[in-house]
Amino acid sequence: MRLSVYSRLLQRLEDEGAVKVSSQEIAEGMDGSSAQVRKDLAYFGEFGTRGVGYDVRLLNRSLKKILGLEKNRSVVIVGAGRLGTALTLYNGFERRGFQIKGIFDQDMSKVGTRVGALTVSPMYKLNEFIKTDQIQIGVVAVSAAAAQEIADLLGRAGVRAILNFAPRPLTVPPEIKYRSVDLAVNMEMLSFYMG
Repeated sequence: MRLSVYSRLLQRLEDEGAVKVSSQEIAEGMDGSSAQVRKDLAYFGEFGTRGVGYDVRLLNRSLKKILGLEKNRSVVIVGAGRLGTALTLYNGFERRGFQIKGIFDQDMSKVGTRVGALTVSPMYKLNEFIKTDQIQIGVVAVSAAAAQEIADLLGRAGVRAILNFAPRPLTVPPEIKYRSVDLAVNMEMLSFYMG
């Protein structure tokens, strides 16, 4: 979604002290066109002044509101392997309003170990944790064979969204928002474009 890319760019500009930005500067920051930037932003209202540009702080706040990032979202990660650990340790999520509240694994040799500020918890505590801590998003970072079972557990426990990193599509109820990230497919796309 381009709005997310715009928001990240605006956050960087705001952190650097920029006050104004043009649609052309936004486009250059994401390898797009200024016409596309103006069209995308116009869909949600009037944000800038022709010839003057956009107020970086105001536009960033507006985009965060549109993206639902003005609220903190609580997240749980299932899978304490390399990927789950890396996702848990990534500090960029919190800055965007996503708070990793817990990490779970069925491998009892991982349970009780520390991953940053969190301790890996056993799977049998997942359902209660989601309900008690009002977890909204579940991240699936397990093998393809275990992924559907984990998605089912997350759905029954009450998460509102699932982000899947397992290399297989999952079936979730229509009321649960679902996105899948297949890293191999993305590498294959890069290979294709490289020729």
